[in-house]
Amino acid sequence: MSWARPDAEFVAFVRASTTPLLRVAWLLSGDHHAAQDLVQETHVRMASKWSSIRRHDSDPMAYARTVLHRIHIDNWRRQQRRPERLVSEAPEGRTAVADHDLRLALIEALARLTPRQRSVLVLRYLEDRTEVQAAAVLGCSVSTVKSQARHALGRLRELNPQLMADLAPALKER
Repeated sequence: MSWARPDAEFVAFVRASTTPLLRVAWLLSGDHHAAQDLVQETHVRMASKWSSIRRHDSDPMAYARTVLHRIHIDNWRRQQRRPERLVSEAPEGRTAVADHDLRLALIEALARLTPRQRSVLVLRYLEDRTEVQAAAVLGCSVSTVKSQARHALGRLRELNPQLMADLAPALKER
């Protein structure tokens, strides 16, 4: 099998998109190595379809986020019985939650949600997406995004009421 030289535009996209995708992947997986794997698989899937993506999609980053979220959910479905490992270090760059203790509590709470619920919360509150945008990324209806967000926030309230009290100002802005 011969390998084609990657398109220069795709290489530039990979360089520009790796850090933002890595942050999202880390929030979804809670593990730096799993996040790297998610981003790498996202780029691999996009490489084979790059010319089509550029022809038909005006925003390849939006396409990449959709692929990333779907890979995460697919991986979780395949490995439901494998326990998750929590980590306390975020990838390079800053997360939306600056306080270290609050960040750790948020990571722990997110890890206890289903992947779909976690994806909805990351898209809606950490990436600041609308319900319509989150639905498009996840390939579901807006009502599914609303119900998953409601269930996820309710679960977070059960798991850690103090965390929800600390995050309440940010959530009320929505």
